[in-house]
Amino acid sequence: MTRTLAIVHQADARAGVFADVAGELVEWLPSAGPAPPLDGFGAAMVFGGAMHVDQESAHPWLRDEKRLLRELLDRGIPTLGVCLGAQLLAEAAGARPRRTARPEVGWHRVEVTVEGAADPVIGPLAPEFEVFEWHSYEAPVPPGGVALAQTPRCLQAFRLDRRPVWGVQFHAEVTPAGLDHWLDGWEESADALASGLDPEAIRRESRRKIAAQAELGRGLARRFVAAAADASH
Repeated sequence: MTRTLAIVHQADARAGVFADVAGELVEWLPSAGPAPPLDGFGAAMVFGGAMHVDQESAHPWLRDEKRLLRELLDRGIPTLGVCLGAQLLAEAAGARPRRTARPEVGWHRVEVTVEGAADPVIGPLAPEFEVFEWHSYEAPVPPGGVALAQTPRCLQAFRLDRRPVWGVQFHAEVTPAGLDHWLDGWEESADALASGLDPEAIRRESRRKIAAQAELGRGLARRFVAAAADASH
């Protein structure tokens, strides 16, 4: 069983349905203290958060996390980043995440690229799939990376070339309870308010779609764990 470091930025943005299939998860909250030693971990997952990749002044612990992510890349430890986690991984690999023209919140269709269709983690989702999004930053493809999926607005998934490192912008991990909690805090999120969307309409749509996404998320996590195990052999 793969021992996986789960980097969590806030209590309502944990592993979610990924935990159902990810084996042994060891959580680290960067704002709470130093990271555990990486020895003994066969993989890492980096999850989302309300903070942004460029907010080191407001969240100084981001500097320590970024150093750890560069160490994960240097060691070749298989890693999957989600939303903020994908942006942090992209930066660690040399990209420059940035604010999007408009927040992307709610349910969106994602198109898998030709390269994505051949990818062991994203490929089974080709040619397209629908998932929940909540972000106002994006990351371009890191140097030497491969674009795996996209919406008209931005990149949705990438892999570092010939390395077992993936980033996904969408929230395939979120549970029904987690999604409800995010929507309950709609008025507290400037980015959500800027979207001009109706949170209750999103909640109603989510009740119809979240079960199918949960299966999609478990499948994605299961394939990542399998790719991580293959990379360690």
